[in-house]
Amino acid sequence: MVSHPNVLAVQAALENADARTHDGGTPRMVVFDEGVHTAAAAAAALGVEVGQIANSLIFDADGEPLLVLTSGAHRVDTRKVAAALGVAKLGRATPEFVRAHTGQAIGGVAPLGHPKPVRTLVDTALAQYPEIWAAGGVPQVVFPITYAELLRVTGGTATEVA
Repeated sequence: MVSHPNVLAVQAALENADARTHDGGTPRMVVFDEGVHTAAAAAAALGVEVGQIANSLIFDADGEPLLVLTSGAHRVDTRKVAAALGVAKLGRATPEFVRAHTGQAIGGVAPLGHPKPVRTLVDTALAQYPEIWAAGGVPQVVFPITYAELLRVTGGTATEVA
């Protein structure tokens, strides 16, 4: 699974950004036998709190993609986010829209490694954890990173999204 093109793109993006984990190391891909399609499943598989999982959610913001990296313990308040961004309509994207803008399928969307940059918001609730986990481009792969590094490597904006 680590040789999947999506995983390779994510790993390359992490390396190109010189991303670091909480202990100063390079993020490593962790591969599961089966996909972990929910934050609860990923947290259970990793033995961490559900809030440490950075869910990667793509929204359609007036026809443009918006990636919201939210704590697995939260639900995105789309009205609040839409108002903060000044968009008229913010809705969950279709699987086709997600794949067109990220090259990845729902359930495995990574915070980076997309064909071109996607506007990104990063849930401030993730900041409380020294280590967070994000999808690696497919549902069976995740990687660790810190909140500060997640903001930096994605060019994301720290935002209260819940």
